[in-house]
Amino acid sequence: MGNWVENEGLSIFVVLVWLGLNVFLFWWYYLVYDVPPKFFYTRVLLGRALALARAPAACLNFNCMLILLPVCRNLLSFLRGSSACCSTRIRRQLDRNLTFHKMVAWMIALHTAIHTIAHLFNVEWSVQARVEEKGTLAAVLSGLGDKPNESYVNFFRQTIENPIGGLYVAFTYLAGITGVVITLALILIITSSTKTIRRSYFEVFWYTHHLFVIFFIGLVIHGAGRIVRGQTAESLAEHNPEICYKNFSQWGKNEACPIPQFSGNPPMTWKWVVGPMFLYLCERLVRFWRSQQKVVITKVVIHPFKTIELQMMKKGFKMEVGQYVFVKCPAVSKLEWHPFTLTSAPEEDYFSIHIRIVGDWTEGLFNACGCDKQEFQEAWKLPKIAVDGPFGTASEDVFSYETVMLVGAGIGVTPFASVLKSVWYKYCHDATNLKLKKIYFYWLCRDTHAFEWFADLLQSLEAQIQERNNADFLSYNIYLTGWDETQATHFVVHHEEEKDVITGLKQKTLYGRPNWENEFKMIAGNHPGSRIGVFLCGPEGLADTLNKQSISNSEADPRGVHFIFNKENF
Repeated sequence: MGNWVENEGLSIFVVLVWLGLNVFLFWWYYLVYDVPPKFFYTRVLLGRALALARAPAACLNFNCMLILLPVCRNLLSFLRGSSACCSTRIRRQLDRNLTFHKMVAWMIALHTAIHTIAHLFNVEWSVQARVEEKGTLAAVLSGLGDKPNESYVNFFRQTIENPIGGLYVAFTYLAGITGVVITLALILIITSSTKTIRRSYFEVFWYTHHLFVIFFIGLVIHGAGRIVRGQTAESLAEHNPEICYKNFSQWGKNEACPIPQFSGNPPMTWKWVVGPMFLYLCERLVRFWRSQQKVVITKVVIHPFKTIELQMMKKGFKMEVGQYVFVKCPAVSKLEWHPFTLTSAPEEDYFSIHIRIVGDWTEGLFNACGCDKQEFQEAWKLPKIAVDGPFGTASEDVFSYETVMLVGAGIGVTPFASVLKSVWYKYCHDATNLKLKKIYFYWLCRDTHAFEWFADLLQSLEAQIQERNNADFLSYNIYLTGWDETQATHFVVHHEEEKDVITGLKQKTLYGRPNWENEFKMIAGNHPGSRIGVFLCGPEGLADTLNKQSISNSEADPRGVHFIFNKENF
C-alpha cells in the first residue's frame, strides 16, 4: 500500500486532506445558513437554495486560494531546492504541482455549477416574492425596505415578473454581471485546457488561460453588492423570528415583535485569495525581471527529424540536471512563453534546449533563426530570446538513487540528455563519489532519423565508461517502433556488423516495443532490496503502464525491492 501511494503521484494523504477540507467547509457553511435564526427570514424567501448557494461559495473561496499556488514555479523551485524544509517525499509531491492544479480546477468547476444552479432558484424566488399577492409572509418580507427606517431582506427591489426580472438581475446587479463574466471565463479556461487543444492549438490554450485575471477580479468584487442578507444581532435581540413569523401582520404594532432589521454579508473572498494573489504577483515580477536579462544565442544546430538545438548563455544562469526553462521569442510572439527541458549538463559553460518543429510558434522560431535558409546565418541576425528559469523537475533526483530506469519517448529523451551528459562529465573527472551505480536507459522512437542527434552523446558515454572498465554502469536499449519494408531489409543485411547500422553504437537497435513486465522483473532480480528510481518523459499511456509495473513489481516487505515512479510535469 505504501509503495502504491508513493507511485500514484499525489499521495493519498494529501488528496484525502484536501477532499476532507472541501467536505467540511461545505457541510459547515451549509449549517451556518440553514440552521441559525439570523437567516430564518432569508430561508422563508429562498428555502434550502440559500444554503446550497453559500456552501459551495465557501469551497470556491478555499479552492481559489489553492489554484494559484501550484503555478508559482519560482516558489516551488525554491522549496524543492531547500533540503532544510523539503525531504525527498515532499519534493515528489511538489513535482505533481500541475496534477494538483488540475484537480483543484475541476473542484472549482463543480462548486461553480452548484453555486450557479442554486442562485438561479434564489433569483427566481426573490423576483417572484416581489410580485406575489399581498397577505403572505414572503410578500411582507419582500416589502420591507419600501418605507423609511426599514431595511430590506429581498435584494430585488423592482416589481418585474420573471423571466425579465431574472435577466434584469443578471445584467444590472453587480453580483449578476460578475457572476456571468467569471462563469464564462471559467468555461473558456477549462474547455481550452483539454489535451487536444493544448497539443494542437497551444496558442488558444495560452491566451484563454490568462482569463484567470478577469476571473479573479470578478471573484473578489462578486460579493460587494451584499445581496445575501440576514437579520442583525440587535434586531434578533428584540425580534425572535421563530416566534414572530406567525404574527407577521402585527409587526411594529406589537412591542414583542418590532419590524426586523437586516444587513448584507460583507465580502469575504478577498480574505481567502489576497495571500496567493500577492505571491503570484511576486512570481510574475520575478519572471518579468528574468525576462529582461540578456540571453545570447551562441549556436544553432539543425538536427534531423525536424529538431533544432539552441545553445545559449546568460549571466548568472545556474542549472541542475533535468530542469526546464520557459522561452519567449518576441520576433514570433511578444506574449507567449513555452516550456523546454534543458539538454545541457551543469558542467557545461552554456545551456541548451532541443525544439521539435510541430506548431506555429516553433515554426516561427525555426524561420527566425534562419534555419529555413541554406546560407550561414550571422550571429547578430539571430532573434532575441527571453528565458525564465530554470525550474526543478523529478529528474533532479536521478543522482539520489543507486539504480535508475530512464525512459524517453521521441523528443521526450531531452531531460535524460542532461543526465547522461552530466554522468559523462563526472566520469571524465572523478566518479568515485557518485552514488548512482547503474543506469538502465530506454529510448523509444518511431523514426530512424530521430536517433541521430542523440547517438553521438551515447557513443561518447559508451567509450568513456569502457575506458574506465565499468561497462556495466550503463545498459541502454533503443527501440525503433516504426519502419517500412525497405528499411527492414536493410537492417537484416547489416545486422551482423559490429556496430548498429542506425546509431553506430555497439548495442543493437531493437524493433517494436519493450516487454515492460520482463524488464521490471529482470531489474528487480538484479537489484534485490534496492529502491529503484523510474523516470519517464513521455505520453500518458506509457506513464500508466510504467506506473502499474512499478507498483506490481515492488515488494510489500520494506526491505524488498521498490520501484519509485517519477514523471516529468510542466
